[in-house]
Amino acid sequence: MSFNKSRGGAAVLGGGDELVLRGTISKKWTLLLCLASFCIGLIFTNRALDKTISNLEMELASAKASQEESELNGAPLSESTGKRRYFMVIGINTAFSSRKRRDSLRATWMPQGEKRRKLEEEKGIIIRFVIGHSATSGGILDRAIDAEDRKHGDFMRLDHVEGYLELAAKTKSFFVTALSMWDAEYYIKVDDDVHVNIATLGNILAKHRSKPRAYIGCMKSGPVLAQKGVRYHEPEYWKFGEWGNKYFRHATGQLYAISKDLASYISINQHVLHKYANEDVSLGAWFIGLDVEHVDDRRLCCGTQPDCEWKAQAGNVCAASFDWSCSGICKSADRMKEVHQRCGENDSAIWSAKF
Repeated sequence: MSFNKSRGGAAVLGGGDELVLRGTISKKWTLLLCLASFCIGLIFTNRALDKTISNLEMELASAKASQEESELNGAPLSESTGKRRYFMVIGINTAFSSRKRRDSLRATWMPQGEKRRKLEEEKGIIIRFVIGHSATSGGILDRAIDAEDRKHGDFMRLDHVEGYLELAAKTKSFFVTALSMWDAEYYIKVDDDVHVNIATLGNILAKHRSKPRAYIGCMKSGPVLAQKGVRYHEPEYWKFGEWGNKYFRHATGQLYAISKDLASYISINQHVLHKYANEDVSLGAWFIGLDVEHVDDRRLCCGTQPDCEWKAQAGNVCAASFDWSCSGICKSADRMKEVHQRCGENDSAIWSAKF
């Protein structure tokens, strides 16, 4: 190191040594600044982490409280979604012209008002009339349904154009929409001219919980009708083999139930599922080739009185009753009350049932 003498005799650093000293001081300050920044960042990070942990603890506590409350109210939660898990969703297929049929169900086996809310909360059973919209959406027919829904609050509206020849599409739309709205074990389609004993239906379904892909109904195998102009004509009859052949086994269309796995399958593959002329045949076709458990239970297709009445007296209550000759209860709007009185289960049956 070299020293230069100033006029006062004091030693001063040379130019090169001054740069070295400055560089040393600069490195020390850089190190100190980095250390200070790290400490400050660590403090803020810890505070943020503490806040995040605190928020998570609050959310977990809230979720646990909600789950405990739900369990106390008899409402289990889905493990996969955390949403309320229902037992079954019953969709009643109806049309714009069927107001009297709907009122006949509201007056008999379909609970109303507070009882319907209690049925949903305590038993996990959802019941809705299922309808789409008219060809002129927003027209007089749609407005009439809107008014009826405001009064009763028991409709499920589909993004579907109503029409008898579109029942297969409507059925598919029902399962897809119901699955998106409610997480349930079973999804049921029933016509609005069929009498249903809800508790008996629930007891039947509860016995098949161990079957993940259950397809439940009255299984049949009717003829494939190739002749044009007849009811239930099948335009694609040639796909089923020779003239006069029968369909594969499938559930009759008045009432059938499918488990959640099958409803999910329909939802996932909805755009590639082929629709035949008849909706019950279409549903059965969608499950061909799948590992599906076909459950044939004749309590789901009893006749009206005296058939269902005799069975009820014998202790073998029917889950669903209708007239085969009419593919539903003949003149159901007028006769539903009588069928309910003579074939309906006890009023307390649903409330005492354990599913």
